[in-house]
Amino acid sequence: MDLSIDKGILQKAQARAIDTRRDIHKHAELGLIEFRTAALVANRLNELGLEVSVGKEVMDESSVYGLPPDEAVAQGFARAIEEGADRALIERMRGGCTGIVGVLDTGRPGPTLALRADMDALPIVEHGGRDHVPAREGFRSVHEGVMHACGHDAHTAVGLAVAEVLAANKDKLSGKIKFIFQPAEEGGRGSLPMTTRGVVDDVDHFIAIHVGVGVPSGVLCPAVTGHLASEKWDVSFEGKAAHAGGWPEQGANAVLAASNAVVSLYGISRHREGRTRINVGVINGGSGRNVIADKASLIMELRGETQDILDYLTRRGEAVIKGAALAQDVSANIQVVGKTTTAGSDAGLARMIADACTTVDGLQLRLDPHITGGSEDATFMMHRVQQRGGDAVYCAIGSDLPSGHHTPRFDIQEADLGPAIEALAKSLLSLSQ
Repeated sequence: MDLSIDKGILQKAQARAIDTRRDIHKHAELGLIEFRTAALVANRLNELGLEVSVGKEVMDESSVYGLPPDEAVAQGFARAIEEGADRALIERMRGGCTGIVGVLDTGRPGPTLALRADMDALPIVEHGGRDHVPAREGFRSVHEGVMHACGHDAHTAVGLAVAEVLAANKDKLSGKIKFIFQPAEEGGRGSLPMTTRGVVDDVDHFIAIHVGVGVPSGVLCPAVTGHLASEKWDVSFEGKAAHAGGWPEQGANAVLAASNAVVSLYGISRHREGRTRINVGVINGGSGRNVIADKASLIMELRGETQDILDYLTRRGEAVIKGAALAQDVSANIQVVGKTTTAGSDAGLARMIADACTTVDGLQLRLDPHITGGSEDATFMMHRVQQRGGDAVYCAIGSDLPSGHHTPRFDIQEADLGPAIEALAKSLLSLSQ
């Protein structure tokens, strides 16, 4: 089996990946409004000669959760145009459909492979000190309050680099390779619409990637497992305002209902069959110190090691919220704004990837499953592929991180991208033959 790759082609793609990563990092965009990032991806894939599908061609609009407010969408759209995005192209991405798929079709019989990368950033103010490499090197996010604090900029850059390498080696490939660039992984909003649209229905071997996640530099772990199923909730309480000194009994206190709900949510019993997580990340409410609060809201999530455990948490969580509302004579509304499920990495596919990467200099392969404590909506794609008879892995690209994921000082070691690009290119080359 010929897995050789021209060094010049590889080195060019690796160098370009760092430039791409820095460009995307500097122009970070939140989920479902990644207009500039998606346009960059689509244009690059077109340059490589791939068949490119955009927007509603690859996403089911009715399955999109948690679409940003109209004002945020309009601002993101206008800003993307100011920063060079093609208006006609990003017009096709309206409605939260910012997904991109590029297909490298060899024209020869063979399997259909898929490499999935996510593109969105987080609502975090990035650290600006000289000890933070993006700030020191001039690619700190120019969109204040939005930051690539989880490595999705690197995922997108790696995905494009692998596409570049394989497009130059098309004569060695068989079948098709799909490069899936997914929006809105944060909050679990982008994968389900793409899965529902059928993007992975014909896929035989599926690889999702993530940098860091507790795996050190120089290590590739093609068998990450343990993702928690999750639901993301926006909860609103509606009460009745009243004068807090003169007529408090005429009010219905939404803040008190929300506060009691928070305490009781954290009091939900753990589950004997696996891990559970509950977090209320934001609580807001009220209008003045002398006004009985008529409105309050929670932004929260629930996670379980299995779908059954998550279902248990959602039942109990709903009961807690409704009970707290009833106790204060207010109403409560729960809106699901995102979700993920669970999926395991297939050992056989992980072994095939490891076998293809033995000649990558400076890369250690770790086949024992790496257990993660987070959630990931690539699990919808993985589960769909496995359900239809294919296999799937979630692959960790190791990188020593100066700060944890989702923090203002998050960064990666860019030297880890080069070996990862070579490893993934050789893995897909091997799987296609």
